Amino acid sequence: MKQGFLRFIRDERGATAIEYGLIAGLIALAVAGGAKMLGDNLDDAFDRLATKVQTIIAPTQASGS
Repeated sequence: MKQGFLRFIRDERGATAIEYGLIAGLIALAVAGGAKMLGDNLDDAFDRLATKVQTIIAPTQASGS
């Protein structure tokens, strides 16, 4: 049992695949975080734009009716 465990610890096959998997996971987290920040910024930008459009349209609608 001990020999099998030591052989398992010393075996480096698959280590590269695990490293690439960890790197891919970190990249995925960074992309998800960036998408969240970008989404929040876009949401704020569209809210500001909608407010500006409403301030332009509201006087026109009031005088037109």
